[in-house]
Amino acid sequence: MEIGMFHEFPSVPGRGETEMFDESMAQVDAAERWGLDVMWLAEIHFAPERTYLSAPLSIASAIAARTERMKIGIAVQVLPLCHPLRLAEEAATVDQISKGRLIFGVGRSGVVSTYDAYQVPYDESRERFAEILQIVEKAWSEPRFTYEGRFHSFHDVACVPHPYRNKLPPIRVAASTPDTFPAIGAQGYPVFASTRHVPWSDIAGQVASYQEGWKSAGRPGRGQVYVGAPMYIAETEERARAEAEESVTHFYRLQYELIAESARRSGRQAFIERAEKLRTLTYADVLGRNVIVGTPDSVARRLRELRDEIGVDGILAELNCGGLIPHDRVLNAIRLLCQEVKPQLQ
Repeated sequence: MEIGMFHEFPSVPGRGETEMFDESMAQVDAAERWGLDVMWLAEIHFAPERTYLSAPLSIASAIAARTERMKIGIAVQVLPLCHPLRLAEEAATVDQISKGRLIFGVGRSGVVSTYDAYQVPYDESRERFAEILQIVEKAWSEPRFTYEGRFHSFHDVACVPHPYRNKLPPIRVAASTPDTFPAIGAQGYPVFASTRHVPWSDIAGQVASYQEGWKSAGRPGRGQVYVGAPMYIAETEERARAEAEESVTHFYRLQYELIAESARRSGRQAFIERAEKLRTLTYADVLGRNVIVGTPDSVARRLRELRDEIGVDGILAELNCGGLIPHDRVLNAIRLLCQEVKPQLQ
């Protein structure tokens, strides 16, 4: 199982941006030193109460320059907000600097306020996503290309650099709605799922529909599944639960406010229903069903169960879900994940 950490470069009230960047980079350095497989970077805009990670490719380039082994993942680049040529150039540059260590995760995001700020209609997000992904792949795989689409048209463009060794970086696609999972399977991409808003029991059905889409398209074998999950690890069960409680509770309050705002702006029933489910969640509710909290042995045991029951190929561990867990405790959780959990999943 691939073991990664999902990082938001969180902001903390009363502490400066430079201080928080320094702490986050120290965690990246520790993850490289202790043997983490992948450092995953979010893309989140206009949320100073939560995060400073609005430019994941810039951070990825900095990580590439200070590491040698660990892969660097984007989870996820919000494609409809991007210009496809600029995106292809910048992502391929990261792949070159890292010598092929980029994993290019892509998605649409459900944060309608971000689309409004970027002046991109959210109702166009699905079509824009598909078009931009096609353009990026052509830019990476052809010396010159021409493209005619609804939103973008290019003629005889030579987009450089190409990715490392002229080989496309691994591309993984995020899904959150029931119809998206089989569609991604049919297209042949590895998929991202998340337990932030749905329990692990629902992930099983999502993965099954993804694999059905994969098989229905005549693809051999099975598609790869990667799941992002709030997670925390400490030396005892009691410490793990106590140290994560404030931060996880804070996170779910912010998630409710975020989705409720998207529901207000879009009027979409899916957002309205999701916000209502989040509104009443307690820490006790999310423990076990959404969030994995415990000792290295109990966390490893749970991940083995999920690997065997659902078919999970990798985990994106949100070790500081909510951003309020102190730096030294996050470092300890990274160490335990790498040194004590990971060996039990090889």
